[in-house]
Amino acid sequence: MTETDETYRNGDETKISYYHAHIYYGDDDAVREKAARLREKAWNKWPGQVRMGRFRDTAVGPHPQAMYQIEFDPDLFPEIVPWLMYNRDDLTILVHPDAEDAFKDHDWYPFWMGEKLDLRLEFLRAGGRQA
Repeated sequence: MTETDETYRNGDETKISYYHAHIYYGDDDAVREKAARLREKAWNKWPGQVRMGRFRDTAVGPHPQAMYQIEFDPDLFPEIVPWLMYNRDDLTILVHPDAEDAFKDHDWYPFWMGEKLDLRLEFLRAGGRQA
């Protein structure tokens, strides 16, 4: 838990609608190309089962650098997450649930692959949802 006065509480995993995997690439063209290759591999591996967000070439919402997201349903979690672990090509990835509270989903319940970035959580604490 970071940046909050609230006491951490366990959540209710039955409220998870789907997951987001945010793939960060910053402003480096070579890293963006690696991210694009990963995106294409995931799209081809799970056609019609993943929802791809667009490339966001600047920081947006709580995300401190350029990224895109892969959205997937909970039943794909045990397949997609290990695949990302082994195929991330040194990219930084944030995986978090989408349940009832975007702030808690990003701050209390996420996990990171690679470097843990400092999210701009004030955006979510203020009620922001778009990312």
